[in-house]
Amino acid sequence: MGQAGDRKSIFITGAASGMGLETARLFSQGGWFVGGYDVNKDGLAALEKELGAENCIVRSLDVTDRADYGTALAEFAEATGGKLDLLFNNAGIGKGGFFDEMPFEDVLAVVNVNLIGVLNGIHLAVDLLKATPNSLCFTTSSSSATYGMPGIAVYSATKHAVKGLTEALSVELSRFGIRVADTLPGLIDTPILPDEARENAATEGMFRLVAPIEVAKAVWASYHDDPERLHWFVPKEIGDLDKASALDPEGTRDSVASTGPLAAVIAEAKAATAAE
Repeated sequence: MGQAGDRKSIFITGAASGMGLETARLFSQGGWFVGGYDVNKDGLAALEKELGAENCIVRSLDVTDRADYGTALAEFAEATGGKLDLLFNNAGIGKGGFFDEMPFEDVLAVVNVNLIGVLNGIHLAVDLLKATPNSLCFTTSSSSATYGMPGIAVYSATKHAVKGLTEALSVELSRFGIRVADTLPGLIDTPILPDEARENAATEGMFRLVAPIEVAKAVWASYHDDPERLHWFVPKEIGDLDKASALDPEGTRDSVASTGPLAAVIAEAKAATAAE
């Protein structure tokens, strides 16, 4: 297990692939000590080999296991001298389908990882953040937190919760000098993205396919370049959707229903119901 020494440190969940992996790489290249956590043990082993064991600590972690999460943070704190400059709550899962057709165990799995896991991380890490000047609590939300997205309703709900939590904690934790922000990515080319979505992705516009390094750059910029920014939209055009849905939720609803990826399925189902 490496030791941080005088280096700044980052604790990343979901670090074995996608946005978490790219963030680990970027911060390591920037001289940071990296804590990488995931349920993907093979991915973590590859990450440790890539970064060098002296530059990181990697460990299997299910973010829904609060007791084990606490142990992981204690081990991390031992390596960093009790400091945590940046907590990156990034672990998440996606299970889609019409809500009424989803097995309820899938509903709970999404809630437990995407929301309870985030609550576990922040609640358990807050003392380390308090002990570290200029610390940042950063969480992955989603473009689906701009307006509730059909087909991923539960996922969207958890990301709305994360966005609201970020806004509230940015006020609450400021009394300790802790900064709080999130990212709302659009269509990011990561393992969580279904093959069909990747293959049918637009080549331009807010829902074009974006490389995960762009999210990593947002995490870096949030700490180093723009500490006042609350929401980081990736790409920036996602912010336009956020504004539009706030100003005209009914219009956004009608647009999503008529032009979204499930528009044809919804229209067909409505027609079939009307014919019965």
